[in-house]
Amino acid sequence: MHLFSSRDERYRFPVGAVEQGTEILFRICLPRTLGCRGAFLCHRSDSGMEQMDGMFWAGMEGDDREWWDCRYTPALSDLYWYSFALDTDGGRRYLCCQDDATAVLCENQGRQWQLTCYESGFTTPDWLAGGVMYQVFPDRFARSGQPKEGVPADRVLREDWGGQPVWRPDENGIVRNNDFFGGDLNGICEKLPYLKSLGVTCLYLNPIFEAHSNHRYDTADYSRIDPLLGTEEELSRLAKEAKRLGIRLMLDGVFSHTGADSVYFNKNGRYGTEGAYQSPTSPYASWYHFSHWPNEYAGWWGFNTLPEVEELNEAFLSYITGEGGILQRWLQAGASGWRLDVADELPDGFLEALRASVKRADPDAIVLGEVWEDASNKHSYGHRRRYLLGRQLDSVMNYPFRQAILDFLRGGEARRFFNSILTVVENYPPPVTRLLMNSLGTHDTERAITLLAGEPAHGRGRNWQAQVTLSPEQRQRGKRLLQLAAVLQYCIPGVPCVYYGDEAGMEGYQDPFNRGCYPWGHEDNDLIAWYRELGAVRGECSALREGAFRPLFEGDGVVVFERRDDNETLLCAVNRTEGEQVIPLPDEWCDAPSLMGDGTVRNGLLHLPAMGCLLQKQTFSKKTKKVAKRC
Repeated sequence: MHLFSSRDERYRFPVGAVEQGTEILFRICLPRTLGCRGAFLCHRSDSGMEQMDGMFWAGMEGDDREWWDCRYTPALSDLYWYSFALDTDGGRRYLCCQDDATAVLCENQGRQWQLTCYESGFTTPDWLAGGVMYQVFPDRFARSGQPKEGVPADRVLREDWGGQPVWRPDENGIVRNNDFFGGDLNGICEKLPYLKSLGVTCLYLNPIFEAHSNHRYDTADYSRIDPLLGTEEELSRLAKEAKRLGIRLMLDGVFSHTGADSVYFNKNGRYGTEGAYQSPTSPYASWYHFSHWPNEYAGWWGFNTLPEVEELNEAFLSYITGEGGILQRWLQAGASGWRLDVADELPDGFLEALRASVKRADPDAIVLGEVWEDASNKHSYGHRRRYLLGRQLDSVMNYPFRQAILDFLRGGEARRFFNSILTVVENYPPPVTRLLMNSLGTHDTERAITLLAGEPAHGRGRNWQAQVTLSPEQRQRGKRLLQLAAVLQYCIPGVPCVYYGDEAGMEGYQDPFNRGCYPWGHEDNDLIAWYRELGAVRGECSALREGAFRPLFEGDGVVVFERRDDNETLLCAVNRTEGEQVIPLPDEWCDAPSLMGDGTVRNGLLHLPAMGCLLQKQTFSKKTKKVAKRC
């Protein structure tokens, strides 16, 4: 027995984040020897309310422990923090939170538990739940070879598909990121059947709007598709063809800054418009913050090529979020949602206006933000953020899960893996959790196979990164670890997002080496087959949509857990060690059919070979459902 555990329904019901107005039962179980004469629930909210509620003696647990309980209903959507105060024979004591969310007895009030209370009626789109995402860096995925019009003459157009991206500075010491391999929208459209074969249901595109670097995060014109990628008509065709195959399109919105070389700022004089750099009376001048016009202005993270935008400026806000503005225009062109670059750098007011604009245009469209930390309790720009309480984001990129998977497979403790997952599941509202974007790699990280099996970069520069690849031995080990990583990625709560080419075995350290061309004709077909099999599992297993997550076993290099909904349960087991692991299983799994993996179940024992895994599924009959409910 614990003193208290926020993740156990015996002590807190319901567990996890709750909708405002939900009554919560708190119960603590104390040793009689403590001599507790009174117990209190101590809670405070981020908005400033703080109080203590008395708890009631609720009976015995055996001869030596006693229960105290109370009920509390948070009335407002907010973040709450709570602990327990005890009046004992030895004076005032406290129950404080440990890393695993259980309680420890303390002399002073220490770490508290978090309670996330989200707005009543907060819902998120159903279409992404249970699916598979796929992230494409548009210049490097697939090129149709079709001619383009209006491509600026200062771009370096490469013919060597698969060559190494340019990384050396030019004669002025600048890495310009202006070499383009010619991937385009029509090329992506041609590969839709391939994406369908992977089970993909959502295609996330890195920026596609006109910009003069290959990453296109230096937006030049929000209203125009980059001419090297194609046209608005070709985007609509891509969205239409994708939707016909059950795949939605999510675009990348970069709204914290624009490019200096843009129609809005126009520092290089490329455009015929009067940009903010050219005149303080420009219609765009109020978008930016000049300390001394024109050369002293705020740049994103200090880069003068990326002038920061004043997101709450009325003109900018109207241009992006207004009726018929940029957000709504591209939804009408066929997109089904937006991924927001550096969402933690966007003001609350802008995020709220953005989400409202998107939902007015299409209530079924998704708004997903880039946040690298626990998005439920992050401080940013001097205050607590409210991303997940119902008015800003539908969900977020889930870097904590990525770290948990990679750390575990590189030697981390199973306990830490589970705690990372359970912390997010506890802190995030269920409508958010079911849509979490779970990546192993992105355009901002090293390739997963390189991280899992390669020599760590340890801060070494691009010259070293450009030359180092996996040895045959490292690659073989990396492939197997990537397969195990993908099993975990596809089975934990949320939606797996495959960074283009990870499923084909692409290697690479940091930018730009993680942004190579997809190796058409040179793929690792074993890995692709593995991802196809996992995609099929996602498609046929309802428990992976939003089923409960329950750890079953943690050992030295082994994790076993369940996902369970009202219809079925999926068992996932992974052994990262070099030797066989034998684990006792609950009786219900002894005769369950295997979905994939090389593990076996014999005589009530799960046998996982070295670097092995097993997925099993059980479907409940009406009879077993009734038994489960009684239990």
